Amino acid sequence: MLVYLICYGAGMLFASSAHYYMSGASLLMAAVYLYVYDYKRTGNLLHLRALFSLFWVGGQGISCFKLSRLQTDWESVTWACFFVALAAFWTAFEFAQRAWTGRRKTAAVKGAKAWWIGRPQEWTGPQGVTGPQEGAAAGSGYETGLFTAILLLTAISFGAFLLEAAVLGYVPFFLRGVPHAYSYFHISGVHYFTVSCVLVPSMAVIYFLKCRGAGRRKKFFAAAASALAVTIPVLCVSRFQLIFAVILAVLTFMQISGKKKIRYLFWAAAALLPLYVVLTVARSHDVAYLNGIFEMKNENTPIFITQPYMYIANNYDNFNCLVRELPAHACGMKGLFPLWALTGLKFLKPELAAYPIYTTKEELTTVTLFYDAYYDFGTAGVFFFAAVLGIFAAWLMKKASGSENPFWQLFYAQTAMYFMLSFFTTWYSNPATWFYFAATGAAAVYVEIIKKTKDSGGKQLWYQKK
Repeated sequence: MLVYLICYGAGMLFASSAHYYMSGASLLMAAVYLYVYDYKRTGNLLHLRALFSLFWVGGQGISCFKLSRLQTDWESVTWACFFVALAAFWTAFEFAQRAWTGRRKTAAVKGAKAWWIGRPQEWTGPQGVTGPQEGAAAGSGYETGLFTAILLLTAISFGAFLLEAAVLGYVPFFLRGVPHAYSYFHISGVHYFTVSCVLVPSMAVIYFLKCRGAGRRKKFFAAAASALAVTIPVLCVSRFQLIFAVILAVLTFMQISGKKKIRYLFWAAAALLPLYVVLTVARSHDVAYLNGIFEMKNENTPIFITQPYMYIANNYDNFNCLVRELPAHACGMKGLFPLWALTGLKFLKPELAAYPIYTTKEELTTVTLFYDAYYDFGTAGVFFFAAVLGIFAAWLMKKASGSENPFWQLFYAQTAMYFMLSFFTTWYSNPATWFYFAATGAAAVYVEIIKKTKDSGGKQLWYQKK
């Protein structure tokens, strides 16, 4: 944290004197250092605290370059909030990790690996025993439940998509000259089921890795269901949902297989690039349209730099806009939007969701992970929310490393995805996030019930039989 504190102070000083490139470079160095610190200790490429540190602080550093005319100097409260977010998360994670590791070591077999290493294959079971993620018997009992869950979720998602298309009378992919066609393509309540398709490829990854003895016919249907699920974001011209589905599947593969190599993410990005371009064209987002929105200081900046830059950088400026313009805090009402949305209360009492969003430009509505925390309780809200996330991340790493149920790895992959995109939106006050968690939890419970039923009243744990 000392290195982060020094780099952060340097970034603030450079920004105050309009040395924006130096300011951004200072924060980028801090982000890389924090990631490498956790990675070198654990060897875990997907360590949750490392990911959050890299992407939250790194995104802030990118924003500090101030390449767009939309970006202005940040308020002192904005700087304080950004610092508090990382400091509270990092410190809470550390305390939780040490507390749980201490209790674990007291009862652990001598020589067992510590749970916080975070590698699925290095489970804290008896010495010399392969962890539940690698054991041949660990996933075999889940085959029937996994296969059924994949087909069922695909059918529900695709059925919801067909219902929306029939009721609304169009499919966004086949429209031209309507840049915001996807924004209007939703039926309240139904669309959550439509976008749940993003979980299917990850579930298919779990099936292929954990149920290698499954027959060819079942593997074919699982692969076909995954391909069908990926076509839904394409037909909806939702670039984000497509990216989410593919990257989540890659993270799930890396987490379960133990093959945590950065090249898998690069391959996924390369595979997504052509589809991303096709969907950009399908949404009628040409270069002139995007450049007009992003307002880059250098008008000759290539669009392949401008677009990702603004999708990262402007979110921090939207937070600064909130700090500058918010007349009063919402005292928790803004962050509870998932409750109002998923229960339908927002339709009965529209004022529950009637909170304006403060952004630099109407078209650029993406915000950071801590936007709603500040909206509700100011800097104190950012501190508390970041601390809770840090404790949650430490608990999830502990839980995922010791559980036989493979869906804990999908929970882990989703959380890793949200931390990687911490600069993008308020994930935990987004109803879709909780819907994904609920769908994953339902699948986890379902496959566990099916497994126990097939076990005929239960057997010894697989490592005890050895």
